[in-house]
Amino acid sequence: MTNPYDKAQELAGVLRNSEEFTTLKNLHEEVNKDEVAKRMLDNFRNVQLELQQKQMQGEQITEEEIQQAQKQFELVQQHETISKLMEAEQRMSQLITELNQAITAPLEELYGAEAQQS
Repeated sequence: MTNPYDKAQELAGVLRNSEEFTTLKNLHEEVNKDEVAKRMLDNFRNVQLELQQKQMQGEQITEEEIQQAQKQFELVQQHETISKLMEAEQRMSQLITELNQAITAPLEELYGAEAQQS
């Protein structure tokens, strides 16, 4: 019988060697070498994190905070390397979502079939 943990490690290796991951890693390193870009990205991510934490705590996000986040987003989007990094992050996220769907397909089939029988 195949060990799922072995296959998971194999998949991790495949991901690590994928074009998507290599591109993401290279862009991440490039941003980290550029002090201005790193600071811009860190500021943007901090604003995002603060807003997410407020939402999770059920706090209201003000219009001013939304505008600040939008300005930060527009600022980082203007930096070519950061923009490319964010695009690479989106591609990697999409890949992980698709892999997760493939991995959980047997459970969806099992529980989906049970739900249809009910």
